[in-house]
Amino acid sequence: MIDFELGACFMAAENSAEQQVELKVGDPAPDATFEGSDGKTYRLADFRGKKAVVIAWFPRAFTPGCTAQCKAFARDGDELKQFDVAYFTASCDTQEKNAKFAESVGADYPILADPEGKAARAFGVLAPGKQTASRWTFFIGKDGKIAAIDKNVNTGNHAKDVAAKLAELGVAKRAK
Repeated sequence: MIDFELGACFMAAENSAEQQVELKVGDPAPDATFEGSDGKTYRLADFRGKKAVVIAWFPRAFTPGCTAQCKAFARDGDELKQFDVAYFTASCDTQEKNAKFAESVGADYPILADPEGKAARAFGVLAPGKQTASRWTFFIGKDGKIAAIDKNVNTGNHAKDVAAKLAELGVAKRAK
């Protein structure tokens, strides 16, 4: 009897961990913590009340689409730097792999690592049974709430598209 109860509890916990979350505009962003390719730790809660945040999820480092997406952020980063925003790309790869990937694409911004998929699951980008993220970009307002979600990412033009969305959302420009 005890074994059965423990097994049922374990199965319930396992199933609840695998449930797919679906965030919507207006929902609070998950309070996720990541290791950056730059060796620093980033907590989304640390930005709340200070600045907007963009997290552009991608499936895997060193794959063609992901390389194009992250290169676009590096190449066209000046367009993003006009805004008072912290911007990142993120994957379920390890910090070490993302550090090598960041170097290979010339990233001058942190690529976030979520190797256990906890943050990806909280954002709803990790499908049950998979260890890769969907290519979705989240725009988080200064208030910590989801302002927009882009589920149709154009990898080669992504930084310019993100900058256009930041302007549309009314994110403040940085003082020069």
